[in-house]
Amino acid sequence: MVKVVKFGGSSLASAEQFAKVGQIIRSDKERKFVVPSAPGKRNAKDTKVTDMLYACYELAENEQDFRIQMMKIKDRYDSIINGLQLKLSLEEEFKQITANFKEKAGADYAASRGEYLNGIIMANYLGYTFIDSAEVIFFDEEGNFDAEKTDKVLSARLAECENAVVPGFYGSNPDGTVRTFSRGGSDITGSIVSKAVHASVYENWTDVSGCLVADPRIIKDAKPIKVITYRELRELSYMGASVLHEDAIFPVRKAGIPINIKNTNAPEDEGTLIVESTCQKPEFTITGIAGKKGFVAVNIDKDMMNAEVGFCRKALQAFEDNGISIEHMPSGIDTMTVFVHQAEFEGKEQQVIGELRRLARPDVIELEADLALIAVVGRGMRSNRGTAGRIFSALAHANINVRMIDQGSSELNIIIGVSNNDFDAAIQAIYDIFVETRL
Repeated sequence: MVKVVKFGGSSLASAEQFAKVGQIIRSDKERKFVVPSAPGKRNAKDTKVTDMLYACYELAENEQDFRIQMMKIKDRYDSIINGLQLKLSLEEEFKQITANFKEKAGADYAASRGEYLNGIIMANYLGYTFIDSAEVIFFDEEGNFDAEKTDKVLSARLAECENAVVPGFYGSNPDGTVRTFSRGGSDITGSIVSKAVHASVYENWTDVSGCLVADPRIIKDAKPIKVITYRELRELSYMGASVLHEDAIFPVRKAGIPINIKNTNAPEDEGTLIVESTCQKPEFTITGIAGKKGFVAVNIDKDMMNAEVGFCRKALQAFEDNGISIEHMPSGIDTMTVFVHQAEFEGKEQQVIGELRRLARPDVIELEADLALIAVVGRGMRSNRGTAGRIFSALAHANINVRMIDQGSSELNIIIGVSNNDFDAAIQAIYDIFVETRL
């Protein structure tokens, strides 16, 4: 049995946090491969090391003196090294990083050094082998992750190690230069490493005890989710839930490896287990609630729309031609509604309306702004009748006007549109009816 463990920035922000992580890893011999992030915030007013590196490199790129900023970054790492009483110096590494900054090595290189340096410290602290991710994780000429090459090289390299530390967040381009994943990409690295070693489980350690049914900033003491499927998590992530990077799901899902979201500061908590499929009955009818504000609904009406071949394609072309992405698109017999991000749409609304008129020739076009979309997700909804009715009832009781409701054919999620001003109250009402009443 082999476990891959990834630790987020808050878990590695200080020597004290490092010590917690070391205790967690050493408490289970199956935790053989470690993926660290860069040091995060130590407190609310602190700055993440990745952000410090971006700011430092910006000075270098603009031919400004960046020595003071680089020393501040070095001090962050030295405080961890000294706090752990390690006989380790990063002097040579910082000399090389400084030289590469002067040579304009790139923002990706700059950002990646946070994980790279933390990986060196972690390997030294644990007595594990350090593997530079640039040597084992690859991108192609177009900048896309090269899964096949990575899996082949990484699998062979890790097969030679009993224990290893592989820094998160970055890999290399075909020319050897460093390339990063998007922010939060250490989650992806952990997933890639898990697939390469055929791990029994991928443990993703953060500062929360797994996924919660709803955003804790809205729902005080929101209940944890014990088991969630990849499909459910994908739906919630798309609608704003942010415990795990979306792209981290795919490598392990393909390999049938479960993910366990755990809390570094409360390691005894079960956390959330993310699986391909399960026969375990969910604790509640719904698994989770997530949502986003700031949408415009473009309502397009035309008599006999359903009989006009190509109508939807013509309508959507107006959005595509103006570079506007579609978030959601419920439709009826003579009407279709297109939800788009308000910030993207506002500056182009008249161009879109004009092109809609020209291409699709609708009878009526109406715009409704300042809307929010809420996704209610759960495999338990399939076996429980009247879920949509309960949502309507809860929202009506809370005096919230529902602007749209749409349920997919999978019966896995229901999308609800409400006013931005009703967003928090709507989530509270839905949470209360399904979780607090345990229905």
